[in-house]
Amino acid sequence: MVKALFFVSALFAATLPLYPQVLINGAGATFPYPIYAKWFDEYHKLNPKAQINYQSIGSGGGIRQLQAGTVDFGASDSPMTDEQLAATPFKVLHFPTVLGAVVPAYNVAGVKRELNFTPEALAGIFLGTITRWNDPEIARVNPDAMLPSAGIVVVHRSDGSGTTFVWTDYLSKVSSAWRQKVGKGTAVRWPVGLGAKGNEGVAGLVRQTPNSIGYLELVYALQNKILYGRVRNSSGVFVKADLASVTAAAAEATVPDDFRVSITNPPGKSAYPIASFTWLLVPARIENQQKRAILTAFLRWMLTDGQKFAEVLGYSPLPKILVERELKAISMIK
Repeated sequence: MVKALFFVSALFAATLPLYPQVLINGAGATFPYPIYAKWFDEYHKLNPKAQINYQSIGSGGGIRQLQAGTVDFGASDSPMTDEQLAATPFKVLHFPTVLGAVVPAYNVAGVKRELNFTPEALAGIFLGTITRWNDPEIARVNPDAMLPSAGIVVVHRSDGSGTTFVWTDYLSKVSSAWRQKVGKGTAVRWPVGLGAKGNEGVAGLVRQTPNSIGYLELVYALQNKILYGRVRNSSGVFVKADLASVTAAAAEATVPDDFRVSITNPPGKSAYPIASFTWLLVPARIENQQKRAILTAFLRWMLTDGQKFAEVLGYSPLPKILVERELKAISMIK
């Protein structure tokens, strides 16, 4: 079945050079930018007349540009809400692309090891009720760490962000105080902290700010060599974000027909609790025949051959059963 899908994808892609060069524009999430940049480059090598340009401006910006019709597709780390879909003058389809993790990344004076974080500690830090690194809620689960008494500097996103949605969606599930005072969204009213634009901006600010903590997509923590901690999951196990733990988080998910789903705080002893799909947002109707042919061919390639690039870049590939469902859904693009 899978081999046949690969063949169909390659055969379809091979017909595209019959068209003149076509530019397709997309915008949105920074979370998957490293793999999107790789995919678009690799696909252009296979099909030189298919030029896909992507602006990494954040999920909120990508959704707004898609709604305004200024891009051919959007990208988001959070699915569009019912309200956003209702406000869009055309039907939008969601296509999960890969799985990723959001991690608590920190720069603590004198600490060169992985720290453990409870849900209570993370909520308290970002609510501003836990203000020092040697707070008992942090210290009790890190008995061997030399935690300073220094104040905690919180770093968060300043732009509309799907990474923020994943982080706040998780905190809303594990902390009633967070849920009542802040809630979840691509943009929220932060009780404390410094804002930075994009995962790149948060990574840069954490790196240059002593005793800081921020939330990052795993790839950005790895690329910038920033320490990130283990998080206690719903089974009481402290789990580090990696390929296996992110895949485990998706294993228990029930994905609806429209592919809009949250997988934060899942069951399972080996599951990392702050994981998410990330989505391409594609109009269900594309009038330009050449753009439609290229975009649908790219989606088929991305879901088959393209998945092999996920692991080396720090993402988890999609479950095969989900890939099969998405390949069928591509036929909804007219």
